[in-house]
Amino acid sequence: MPISEKRNTVGPRVTDNDQINQIKQINQNEQTNQTNQNDHQKLPWLALLALATAVFITSLTETLPAGLLPAMSSDLRVSESATGQTVTIYAVGTALTAIPLTAATAAWRRKRLLLVSMAGFAAANTVTALSADYALTMVARFGAGVAAGLAWALLAGYARRLAPAHAQGKAIAIAMAGIPVALSLGVPAGTFLGRAVTWQVAFLVMTVLTVALLGWIGAAVPDFPGGRRSGRTPMAVALKVPGVVPVLFVTLVFVLAHTILYTFIATFLGGLGMGGSTDRVLLVFGAASLVSIWAVGARINRRLRQLATVSALLVAVAAAALALLSDSTAMVYVAVTLWGLGWGGAPTLLQTAVGDAGGEHADAAQAMLVTLWNVAMAGGGVVGGVLLNALGSSSFPWSVLALLAPVLVVVLAARAHGFPATRGGAA
Repeated sequence: MPISEKRNTVGPRVTDNDQINQIKQINQNEQTNQTNQNDHQKLPWLALLALATAVFITSLTETLPAGLLPAMSSDLRVSESATGQTVTIYAVGTALTAIPLTAATAAWRRKRLLLVSMAGFAAANTVTALSADYALTMVARFGAGVAAGLAWALLAGYARRLAPAHAQGKAIAIAMAGIPVALSLGVPAGTFLGRAVTWQVAFLVMTVLTVALLGWIGAAVPDFPGGRRSGRTPMAVALKVPGVVPVLFVTLVFVLAHTILYTFIATFLGGLGMGGSTDRVLLVFGAASLVSIWAVGARINRRLRQLATVSALLVAVAAAALALLSDSTAMVYVAVTLWGLGWGGAPTLLQTAVGDAGGEHADAAQAMLVTLWNVAMAGGGVVGGVLLNALGSSSFPWSVLALLAPVLVVVLAARAHGFPATRGGAA
C-alpha cells in the first residue's frame, strides 16, 4: 500500500502531506523563535546604558561646579567669577583637543579609547576633589575637558555601531539621554550633596561612579576596531563630504542660541521676578527634554529633516513666548516646556545627521561637531554677557530668535545631504 494510504494502528491516518506540513510547521516555529530572539537582541541595552552613563558623567562633570560655586570659591580662596571659569576651562580643553586627539587615536580600538577617556574623568575629578589650589584645580578641569573631547567624538559613533542599521537613531537617542538626565537630575543632586556634606564629596562620588562604569564597560560593551589611517588630514577630507558642513553650521548656531539663554536663565528669570523658581524651571526643562529624547529616538529613522525642523521651530516658539508673554508665570512654564521639547532631542539629531553625512569619516565629523559645540557654548557665555550689559536680560529671547532663522533655512535647504527626509533615503 502506498505511504499516502497507510493507516496508523494506534492513531489517525498520516499522509505524506501531513508529514511535510509538520516539517514546515517545525521550521516555521524555529524561524519564529529565531526572529523573536533577533528582535530581542536588536538593541544591546546593557551596552547602550553604559554609554548613556558615560554621557551622564561627561555632562555632569562639566556642569557640576555651577551649583557649587560659593563653597568652591571659599575653599579655593578666589571669587565666584573666577571659580566659574572652571566650567569655561573645561569647554576650552574640549574645543582645543577634540580634533587633534581624535585624529591621533583614529586607529585605536574603540573600547580601549572609551576606557581611557573615562579613566581621565576619574583622575580629573579626584584631583579636583582633593585640590586646595586654584591653579591645580584649573589644570584638572582642563584635563577633564580633554577627556570629554575624546568621549564626545566617540560616543555617538559607538552607539551607532552597537545597533543594526534600522535602529541606529534609537541607539544614539538612548546614549544621549544622559545629557538631560545630568542637567535635570544630576546637577540638582550634586548641588544638594555639596551643601549637605561638602563640594569635595560631590566630585568624589563622581569618581566612584566612573570607576564603577569602567568595570561595566569592560564587562558589557563590545569592542570595535578603529578607522584606517590616511595620508591626508582626516578633518579636511570629512569637510569635503556632502552634508557635513551644513550640519556643522546648524550645530554651531543652534547651540549658540540655546546657550545664550540657558547660561543666563537664572538672571533672565530674576528679571521676571521668578528668581526663586530657577530649580523648578530647570526641572520642567529637563523633563521635557527626556520626552523629546524618546520621541526623536522613536522617529529619527523615518523623519530626520522633519524632526530637525520641528526642533528648531519649538525653540523659536519658546523664545517668542518668553519675549512677548513672559508677564504670565504660566506662559513661562509653557515656553520652557516647548524649549525642552525642542532642545532635548537636538544632540541626537545633530550627532546622527553628521554621522550619516560623514560616512566612513564619521569619527572625524563627530570630532568637528564636538569642537564647534564647545566653541558655541563658550561663545554663548560671552555673547550673553555682552547682551546682558548692553541691552539687559530681556534681549536674550530676541537673540535666540534671530539666530534660529538661518538654522531653519539651512535645515530645509540641506535636503539631499545633511538633513534628508529619512536616514539613508532621498529627500
